[in-house]
Amino acid sequence: MPGSRGIRANGTQFARVLHGTPHPSAGRMTPVKETLMKHTVSASVILLLTACAQLPQNNENLWQPSEHISSFAAEGRLAVKAEGKGSYANFDWTYQPPVETININTPLGGTLGQLCQDRDGALAVDGKGNVYQAEGTEDLSRQLVGFKLPIQYLHIWAEGRRVAGAPYRIRSDGILEQYGWTIGRTADSGGQVRTLQLNNGNLNIRLVFTEIGMPSETETPERCAARTR
Repeated sequence: MPGSRGIRANGTQFARVLHGTPHPSAGRMTPVKETLMKHTVSASVILLLTACAQLPQNNENLWQPSEHISSFAAEGRLAVKAEGKGSYANFDWTYQPPVETININTPLGGTLGQLCQDRDGALAVDGKGNVYQAEGTEDLSRQLVGFKLPIQYLHIWAEGRRVAGAPYRIRSDGILEQYGWTIGRTADSGGQVRTLQLNNGNLNIRLVFTEIGMPSETETPERCAARTR
């Protein structure tokens, strides 16, 4: 019968619609449709990332009060900027209570100075071997460089903690404010400090840690080495 083939074909298509049977070509996506889908997915990902970035951070676990800070030995680079002028050096830092020693070296390995504190107070040794002493590191740093540096708190902030019992504020971006300083810290996947940045409006200090581990000395010193010279 003329046209019956077309009727049967149309009937088959109609049956597919009635019974929900997909057309053989239904699974194939046209180039236009595929392009639209890609743009839709990309837009959705961007919106999701933007929304996540705008969510307030949970700072409950940041900057917990200091308790016992374990001994450590660290090396890295130091940058100090004050009044538009910058200085750069390397450092090696040993924290082994009751003694803490920070050596400041030139990029070529020459000694610029040493700062140490113990139970008897703080002292500094310059590159010529001259020794300067004070009751605390803040007073000592003010004598030497004209600024009070929060050296006695650095090991606490480097650990990602705040000084217990002292006023503080944690900003929404995770920055700690304490003793007139803003303190930012980054760490690796294991929680070890990688950078520590401090700013008090006049002075900007940035420490980049390249190595951190346990002190090589097995015996804990009781006094700064410079006191016994």
